[in-house]
Amino acid sequence: MNEGKTYMVTDQHVQPEQTGSKIGRVTFYSDQEGTYAGNVSNYFPKGTEYFLIKDVDIHKAIAIKASDGSFIQANYKGEYKGKPESWSNILPYIFGGMLLIIVIFIVINKGRSSRS
Repeated sequence: MNEGKTYMVTDQHVQPEQTGSKIGRVTFYSDQEGTYAGNVSNYFPKGTEYFLIKDVDIHKAIAIKASDGSFIQANYKGEYKGKPESWSNILPYIFGGMLLIIVIFIVINKGRSSRS
């Protein structure tokens, strides 16, 4: 997925001279439905780059640079219809942050009461 656009990876290779400018890269890998937001892949690892294909609209196909340096075509499937974030992924961070705030508050208050 590239900025909300979903693509289906094909077996078709794209010649390097057919690729245009870099349009993004995988910033997050996830194989769980509902965790997609931004430049996410459930196939390619984090860091994999996306490129335009010369004379091909981004709403038709893009080129993905594989780990061996070759380019693979991915065909446009449409806008992502799933949830952009999943609470199950966010809640641990929220609870961890709240716990950290509580611990800091306790430490600060203990320091104040020991001075008195």
